[in-house]
Amino acid sequence: MSTTAYRAGEKQGLGKHWAVAAGHPLAVRAAQAMLELKGSAVDAAIAADAVMGVVEPMATGIGGDLLAMIASPDSMPVAYNGSGAAPLLLKAEHVQALSGGRIPERHVLSITTPGLVRGWWDMHQRYGRLDWACLFQPAIQAARKGFAVAPVAAREWQIFDFVLHRDPVCAALYRAGKPPKAGEQYLNPELAAVLQDIATQGPDAFYLGRPAQQAEQAMEQVQGLLRAEDFRRHKGFFCEPVSASLGEFSLYECPPNTHGVAVLDAVQRAWKRPVDQDAAELELVKATEAAMVQASRVVCDPAGNTVCTVVVDADGLAVTFMSSIFKRFGSAYAVPGCGFVLQNRGFGFSEPGHVNGPGPGKRPYHTVVPSLALKSGQFHMGLGVVGGLMQPQGQIQIWTRVLRDGWPLEKALFAPRWRLEGAGRLALEDGFDASRAAFLREYGYVSPDKGVGELAGRSDFGGAQAVERLVDGRLQAVSDPRKDGCVALD
Repeated sequence: MSTTAYRAGEKQGLGKHWAVAAGHPLAVRAAQAMLELKGSAVDAAIAADAVMGVVEPMATGIGGDLLAMIASPDSMPVAYNGSGAAPLLLKAEHVQALSGGRIPERHVLSITTPGLVRGWWDMHQRYGRLDWACLFQPAIQAARKGFAVAPVAAREWQIFDFVLHRDPVCAALYRAGKPPKAGEQYLNPELAAVLQDIATQGPDAFYLGRPAQQAEQAMEQVQGLLRAEDFRRHKGFFCEPVSASLGEFSLYECPPNTHGVAVLDAVQRAWKRPVDQDAAELELVKATEAAMVQASRVVCDPAGNTVCTVVVDADGLAVTFMSSIFKRFGSAYAVPGCGFVLQNRGFGFSEPGHVNGPGPGKRPYHTVVPSLALKSGQFHMGLGVVGGLMQPQGQIQIWTRVLRDGWPLEKALFAPRWRLEGAGRLALEDGFDASRAAFLREYGYVSPDKGVGELAGRSDFGGAQAVERLVDGRLQAVSDPRKDGCVALD
């Protein structure tokens, strides 16, 4: 039994054996329960992620994707890509016929195959220790009996209510026009039933069963292209991460189709730090801008919403586990009777003819990118940042401050951030150092136009989850105060 009691809202802490940082107290509690049953870090991450799909439906769910980074004590890090592909029926001419020749944000053609459930299974098959079915009991209970909506989730639910009205199934499921307030109970018995089927029957209950059939019928009614065959054909895969050597550290990111290479590019560019604090910040901004320009040659204007869980277990297995339905509430098309929306990753495609152009069975550029670092060959830290284009930018700022500058983890996560919104446009979070802000403005970085990249009247500066192994062997977990999450440790 854990010697550290669970406390809702605890944003940081130290433990000797295991540590969890996740985006919601119920998710942290689920992960903690798995670890106390002697489950692995992956068991705990799956349980937490399943809960996140219940309690933060605007960010993730079984209609979305999974990407993960895993570090075992006795082997090199491994990446997992559980991103889904475009429907087999999608052709370039479908997109060419659209205004602007690009798939719009929540157009029915933006819907791609869900990869999350298969990702859970693949990860559990390789790294899990507990019985598959037990991993989903906390999520099933939350969906069936209800939960209190958390403050940040409630605010985003209200802000993005406008996307819920087009599809009647989605409108009924997520209470379009009457979003739940913070503390209000919300339940999703349809999702509970699907999760129960997944728990008892495995991933085939999802990919060969009722959800796939219902999704096909729903898409046929709205001229969508996703079919049950797309579900049946989906496969995720383990792969070698991309990495960079940074002194005694090695930084690992998921390879394309994610933008992990942009993070590595920027951190390497900025690794030699100027002595002057203002100049160092400017160089970091410039390095990030250059890296994002490089990434934009592959895809244009990706932005979304994601959840992250970082777990290190008592055996030293570490995982950064990220899932997403892309934009808030994904495509805003729900699967009838199943309690979830389909993702809209197809918005990440560029125009036809581009290297990232749309095509049948093709994976689009992906904003989700879990990461971790080794120190002298041993696990040092796992990190994930949510928030679309804030994911690479947040990682760049946090990794640089922790690995290069030696900042304490909590300082790096809590510090005010900046966000590039386009060429020369730099949004600064409230509390950002005023003199440094003036210095950046002097060098041509102007405030973005109102409404660009904004959430609730401000730019979205993301939310991070992280666990770091300290020099004395203890684990420090930190959960970003910008989100509803917390930590648990033993």
